[in-house]
Amino acid sequence: MSEPQQEGTGRVALVTGASRGIGYGIAEALVARGDRVVITGRSADALQEATERLGADRAVGVQGKAHDEAHQAAAVERAMEAFGRVDYLVNNAGTNPVFGPLAEADLAVARKVFETNVVSALGFAQQTWKAWQKEHGGAILNIASVAGLAPSPFVGAYGMSKAAMVNLTLQLAHEFAPGVRVNAIAPAVVKTKFAAALYEGREEEAAAAYPLGRLGMPQDVAGAAAFLLSDAAGWVTGQTLVVDGGLFLNAGF
Repeated sequence: MSEPQQEGTGRVALVTGASRGIGYGIAEALVARGDRVVITGRSADALQEATERLGADRAVGVQGKAHDEAHQAAAVERAMEAFGRVDYLVNNAGTNPVFGPLAEADLAVARKVFETNVVSALGFAQQTWKAWQKEHGGAILNIASVAGLAPSPFVGAYGMSKAAMVNLTLQLAHEFAPGVRVNAIAPAVVKTKFAAALYEGREEEAAAAYPLGRLGMPQDVAGAAAFLLSDAAGWVTGQTLVVDGGLFLNAGF
């Protein structure tokens, strides 16, 4: 059961890939401050559970695959039908189906990674721009990764896609200004099912690389997201905020 919510802000967010993990954490933070949300995901059951936790009066779920253009259009259309607006877009949906060196990467898999992680984000941005933001303004937040900012062994295709998402953020920030702000967050390893292969069974060892002594939690990213999707960040656009527990501090001598 969701906790009692604040009085509504009147604003609406579309958060992709939000039935669990980072996406759900962001949706939860936005609902807690009074926003309403439309969340997407592949599993109808997971979406139903998530919307029930968020509150049926504050959240709507739309099932589908992020790279499907019909799904992108349907999600934005549902937001407009249910709430009459879509102020914020959070491009969180992503995939990383393979681990291994790029020299041996299956090109079909690499294409799938880019379709889901980058092209879908552009598609959702186009849809929200046309449906609401072009005339009324708003903000877009892309969930990138530290893997897109530095070499990341064994997740090269994923890192390439997240580097592209950082550049997509810059491009859209330039094109959509002044009415729409576009920023990104680049998290390090966050404790989610999606990232489990990077720490499961060796969490203490993995966390030892972080000056703050722990891996991230979805709430760590959600707090940064709530800021960037607020009037407090009204003069911030085209930026990628690294949320990494200090991991990059170890890149020096």
